Amino acid sequence: MSASSPSEFDAKAFVSSLTPKPGVYRMYGEDGDLLYVGKAKNLKNRVGSYFRARGLTNKTVALVQRIARIDITVTHSETEALLLEQTLIKSHRPPYNIMLVDDKGYPYIFLSSEQDWPGLHLHRGAQKKKGRYFGPFPSAGAVRESLATLQKAFKVRQCEDTVFSGRSRPCLQYQIKRCKAPCVGYVSAEEYAADLNKTERFLTGKNQDLLHDIEQQMDQAAAALEFEKAAEYRDQVLLLRKIQEQQHVAGKQGNVDVIAAVFEGRGCCVHQLLVRNGRLIGSKTHHPKPGLAESADDLIEAYIGQHYLGATGREIPAELLVVPSLNRPTAALLETALAEVAGRKVAIKSDVRGDRAKWRDLALTNASEQLAMHIAGKDSTEARFKALEDSLKLPEPIQRLECFDISHSHGEATVASCVVFDRQGPAKRMYRRFNIEGITGGDDYAAMRQALTRRYSRLLKEETPLPDLIIIDGGKGQLGIAQEVMAELGIQPRLLGIAKGVTRKAGMETLYLDDAEHEIVIAKHSPGLHLLQHIRDESHRFAIAGHRARRDKTRTRSLLDDIPGIGNERRKALVRHFGSGMAVKSASVDEIAKVKGVSRGLAQSIYDFLHSA
Repeated sequence: MSASSPSEFDAKAFVSSLTPKPGVYRMYGEDGDLLYVGKAKNLKNRVGSYFRARGLTNKTVALVQRIARIDITVTHSETEALLLEQTLIKSHRPPYNIMLVDDKGYPYIFLSSEQDWPGLHLHRGAQKKKGRYFGPFPSAGAVRESLATLQKAFKVRQCEDTVFSGRSRPCLQYQIKRCKAPCVGYVSAEEYAADLNKTERFLTGKNQDLLHDIEQQMDQAAAALEFEKAAEYRDQVLLLRKIQEQQHVAGKQGNVDVIAAVFEGRGCCVHQLLVRNGRLIGSKTHHPKPGLAESADDLIEAYIGQHYLGATGREIPAELLVVPSLNRPTAALLETALAEVAGRKVAIKSDVRGDRAKWRDLALTNASEQLAMHIAGKDSTEARFKALEDSLKLPEPIQRLECFDISHSHGEATVASCVVFDRQGPAKRMYRRFNIEGITGGDDYAAMRQALTRRYSRLLKEETPLPDLIIIDGGKGQLGIAQEVMAELGIQPRLLGIAKGVTRKAGMETLYLDDAEHEIVIAKHSPGLHLLQHIRDESHRFAIAGHRARRDKTRTRSLLDDIPGIGNERRKALVRHFGSGMAVKSASVDEIAKVKGVSRGLAQSIYDFLHSA
């Protein structure tokens, strides 16, 4: 997703196509300079937060005004996103990142060595004290999280020296089993030294060896019938295994480029991950023009040739991981050409294991996600509209679509949705819901009639332009209701009914244009049908969300909600005074009148209402 200038960047279309998976996003200015790098547990939510109208700081507003392009890299976890984010920040030093300082400004974990009973502490600034410094960490929060883990596992003290020296009895940390109370001599020097050793090994990354040793200690303690000690070792093993998340983007060694290609009828994508010294340092995405390749391996072959052989001065790693795999003759030819350029042997592999397999799979995941975003982007949406116009043989371009759906639970809390799409995609600010009242429960025809009447009578009253095509999520019956409503209102928009078909599978829908006599067939791979499926699914989702909210609100209503003259404040006062709506109902008029803000007359009205038929 990119644009040539900040004013042309379509934030709404971009965010709507983002994945909710974790990852890293990079924001670029008009001149191509990297402005900001951030990580996200949920890319869609985090990136979308920058384009909200309220609650933004001046710095964020200034950043958003300069954005011309945003690139993303999907990761397996938020931890991986954090590692990649810090690598990119240190490499590119974007002007809008708040941690653009030297390493001395990052927080560390400090293990003191001057005391008889060393402790662990968060440390910033110059490293002048005697002891070991572990880090840097990306934030103070990351340090505190690590300290909390170490405190649970090994119970090394974390109190300040002034507090430690002044203790005469154990503190709360000892009571909750987070410290062994060396301040009052509750632990031997040998045992404490062993805990310190485990802590250091954990902080230096020797986790596997540490787990192995603790498991041996657990077995030995169990064999010696020291079950309490064995249980302590067991807890350490379980905790370390839980927090020791496998780092898919970090391995022991390796300079590798990982290239994945995805090829579909609707588009294609090549995604490249750069791994140096076993760590993911960046990624690139390319969308070749459709029709230049016939398969994903064609894309891989073309990309390697153009990227490494078609440019001078570009680094060629000793190993390329590709997915899908290339046939052996093609791979051998490319290996020979790459070796000539690089002056050393270059291997192209696909069938790998361990960390390399995880890198390969991650590249494929990113390629798939990027392709999905590309398909859902602005240009792709335009193509879908054109394909739909061609399939329906409409004389004029479609500028706006509106789709209606009904949702209820056995007739309860019926809600109708109206979802709007324009040439940019979903126009969510124009979405509308209608709470359906005064009909027989479960009567979808009556619900559709009410929703359509309310929607288009209002548009006519406000002199708002009508949509070019109204889509009804239903069969011939629902379409017939829409025809009647339009006739009653004296308007003649184009109507399209979507019946799910016998199998109710995507691609097997039956379409009716304007009336039940004109059945339309659209190829299941047509972008036009994909657009209809998208808006139909969106209207269904929007209707269900509204129905569930209305149903839950109805089921949790208080006895006091409908009393005339009672607002939120008086309702709260009544509940605070009596404890519940039923208690208010059981009270006398005199008792109700004692509530602050309730007069004698209002108390009588409340009493009468609660005791009326």
